[in-house]
Amino acid sequence: MIDKIKELISEAEAFKAENKDALEAYRIKFASKKGILNDLFSEFKNVPAEAKKDYGQAINALKTIVEEKIRSTQEAFESNEETKSFYGDLTRPGTPIELGARHPISLVKNQVINIFSNIGFNVSEGPEIEDDWHNFEALNFPEHHPARDMQDTFFVQTNPEMLLRTHTSSVQTRYMENNKPPIRTISPGRVYRNEAISARSHCIFHQVEGLYIDKDVSFADLKQTLLYFTKEMFGKSKIRLRPSYFPFTEPSAELDVYWGLKTETDYRITKGTGWLEIMGCGMVDPNVLKASNIDPTKYSGFAFGMGIERMAMLLYQIGDIRMFYENDVRFLEQFKSNF
Repeated sequence: MIDKIKELISEAEAFKAENKDALEAYRIKFASKKGILNDLFSEFKNVPAEAKKDYGQAINALKTIVEEKIRSTQEAFESNEETKSFYGDLTRPGTPIELGARHPISLVKNQVINIFSNIGFNVSEGPEIEDDWHNFEALNFPEHHPARDMQDTFFVQTNPEMLLRTHTSSVQTRYMENNKPPIRTISPGRVYRNEAISARSHCIFHQVEGLYIDKDVSFADLKQTLLYFTKEMFGKSKIRLRPSYFPFTEPSAELDVYWGLKTETDYRITKGTGWLEIMGCGMVDPNVLKASNIDPTKYSGFAFGMGIERMAMLLYQIGDIRMFYENDVRFLEQFKSNF
């Protein structure tokens, strides 16, 4: 009889349940009212007195093994169920990852960079907290120019010589200090001006400014470069240059592109003229070259600058510049297909 119980102990220890049905069958076989343990305990009265101790120890050992096996297996099944309910069915295909979207400012900036990269312009970047020399003085701004006033520029309170850059031309001055001609670079970045926030203007916006310096650079080179850009960016081939003034270029001009008058929107954004101002440009003033230790008798160059928000508003027909900064998911999701 003891040998039979030892065989049952080995069987109970070796049992492994693949599912709850198998565990239930194991429980019924060993621990139910009609199970093996109950029969063994019923047989105890028929065991000779001298064998009762060994018999009792054997069936108690079997009972302990059976109960522990049932308990541990049941806990394992429950643990697996909790994991499955938390993570779902791990055998199913993964949930599709929702695509993000590039910001329209980034889309337009990258497009501008790609266009100018195709004709040899590299990308240069600089600090957003700038000093007076690189932001104003080296760019030929007079001492009392309105841009230097506090109502137009954010100055650092603890150091009046430091400010939030008002244009990315400051990057160009740094680039000219550290690089010798020929120079062909564009400077995209965020700039700051102390302006009232409205649907058409903001105190934070983005620019891309370009600079080309070499021997015998002429205004004709500037015109052809910008004509190439407007064709690639807007698909427009008709431009005009109007005289203007900037401290760091002479002569200076405003570039207009003929947008057309095909829709009501065209009439609104061009004020009924069909012409749309895109950027400012001009030949680099000799004083700017001197400030960066470039000989103006040997080298000449042109510069241009454009607002990214303005172009994004045109390309995507966005009527309010504030939408670029509100991080409204409903607005940003419209650009998911644009990468």
